[in-house]
Amino acid sequence: MRDCRGPRLNIGFVALGEPEYPTRLRMIDDPPPLIAVRGNSATLTLPMVAVVGSRNASAAGIKFAERLARQLGEAKFIVVSGLARGIDSAAHRASLSSGTVAVMAGGHDCIYPAENVDLLNTILASGAAITEMPLGWEPRARDFPRRNRLISGLALGVVIVEAARRSGSLITARMALEQGREVFAVPGSPLDPRTEGTNGLLKQGAALVTETADVLNVLYPILGRTIALPAEEPEPAAVPLSEPGADERACVLALLGPTPVAIDDLVRLSKTSPAIVRTVLLELEIAGRIERHGGALVSLI
Repeated sequence: MRDCRGPRLNIGFVALGEPEYPTRLRMIDDPPPLIAVRGNSATLTLPMVAVVGSRNASAAGIKFAERLARQLGEAKFIVVSGLARGIDSAAHRASLSSGTVAVMAGGHDCIYPAENVDLLNTILASGAAITEMPLGWEPRARDFPRRNRLISGLALGVVIVEAARRSGSLITARMALEQGREVFAVPGSPLDPRTEGTNGLLKQGAALVTETADVLNVLYPILGRTIALPAEEPEPAAVPLSEPGADERACVLALLGPTPVAIDDLVRLSKTSPAIVRTVLLELEIAGRIERHGGALVSLI
């Protein structure tokens, strides 16, 4: 039997109609009558932007999500996402210092995916986690669209960074439109199936995002603010060659796509050494599978 003792998890409950209930969430057609909250509940009173996307994200997508989430945080927005692998996790991690909200499809004692338990604990230090599900509730497939309506419902707007043609992120975008939220999409290579959904959203009229200012230009007038973007951080440097294992080869290959990505980002996201990454890239280049670009960028052919 699962240990479901609420006090041990420091769970607070907020009912619809109470002053602590998130204002924008209260405005949707089907707000949850009760939400269970962990962490800093004051985070839920601040303006939010949702950043969501592919679980099987490319290195380029992850890098953009990190930059976007970090700069949104510096612009005094709370980043809300779904604690999933890929884009969601990248958005949460990049906005830890400014505050981020994780919306879950299961109970507070049923974290999914389990690999993100440590990330969630870090989020709770300055941000929050919410769910409408009771303790002991294991998330099922149909629970994720329900979760997605809360992600969009909390936010002023939703940014889709990467999404395949059939994607839960597109469900979030549809729900955002139904709720009267702003919908943003990041364009991607037409050769990459991970960006078919976002490119489709752009054709349907979603606001195009290639930098944080594209989001702020739309949302700041709603809040009566003026734009002041932070300076970009310098990119880290790289190092020499070594013998990679099969898992390391597969990891680097999975991060590559038709969109050029910095070698330094491949090193960081694959969590391996620069020597291993450079060796894998050399092997792929010899096999005719990658193209090198200026500025230490590479892409999959």
